[in-house]
Amino acid sequence: METILLPENTSAYNRPKNFKRHLKKEAPFGVGSGALVWQFLFFYAPLVLMLISSFSRFHIDGTFESFTFAHFKQILKIDYFLVIFESLKLGFTTACSTLLLGFPLAYTIALKGGRFKSFLLFLVIIPFWTNFLLHIYAWFFVLEKGGFLNQVLLWTNLIQEPIHFLNTSFAVHLMMVYYYLPFMTLPIYSSLEKFDPTLIEASMDLGATKFQTFRRVVLPVLMPAIRTGFFLVFIPAFGEFVIPELMGGDKFMYVGSVVSQFIMGEKTAPIGIAFTVLSGGILLAASFLLYKGTFALNRWLTGGHR
Repeated sequence: METILLPENTSAYNRPKNFKRHLKKEAPFGVGSGALVWQFLFFYAPLVLMLISSFSRFHIDGTFESFTFAHFKQILKIDYFLVIFESLKLGFTTACSTLLLGFPLAYTIALKGGRFKSFLLFLVIIPFWTNFLLHIYAWFFVLEKGGFLNQVLLWTNLIQEPIHFLNTSFAVHLMMVYYYLPFMTLPIYSSLEKFDPTLIEASMDLGATKFQTFRRVVLPVLMPAIRTGFFLVFIPAFGEFVIPELMGGDKFMYVGSVVSQFIMGEKTAPIGIAFTVLSGGILLAASFLLYKGTFALNRWLTGGHR
């Protein structure tokens, strides 16, 4: 029988196959690396430069201080801390309000929507298809003295004369809840889509009341989605600028308003950067406390079992 001699390095025959396997394995990272580079160049790098700028200072004589707290000394005043507190309150109340409205809305669409589920979800998403400023100007016609809301209240005899809703905190909060409601509804809806209804049946069969089932079964299972929706609303609402500016009519000062005034100034931009760093640090601390608080709430709901 004739003996066939193979080359010593037989792996050479497998190189094309190994290369294809390796390429297939690393393809997701290769596709996502572009987004990572983009995020680093246009998000993380500007944040680092902003942080450095907040601790740097140019003098009129051309000298440069690489590390100084001069910008922060100008904003360490009670008025600025009150503005940050008002922004935290605005973000927190908006997140809580959207949760109270978004949870039953998501529950109804996911578990009670039936064949209309896709259409109802479409109604939640469709506002994103139009320009944000159009939403605000549409609410102007609703809230003005001769608008739809006043006409309904007058027609039902709940009021005797039109109410001035515009340029009030009510208008700001109403528009904030309207705009951020989908950010709360969609994560909860996504979680409810995967929710097993037999868990509710099992809880009821074991003698639990509807409230006990909701507290110890439904809420703990949905807590990750609620936590996600809460911070999707709370963090951007904290720095919201357009809604308070247009619906509040320059009557209310929030973090976004203060930052815009400093940044638009000819010589106050570094102070605005310092205020952004300060407010961002406070937001980070508040978010961390709220994040830990959600876990404590979850343990309380389950009686300390989670």
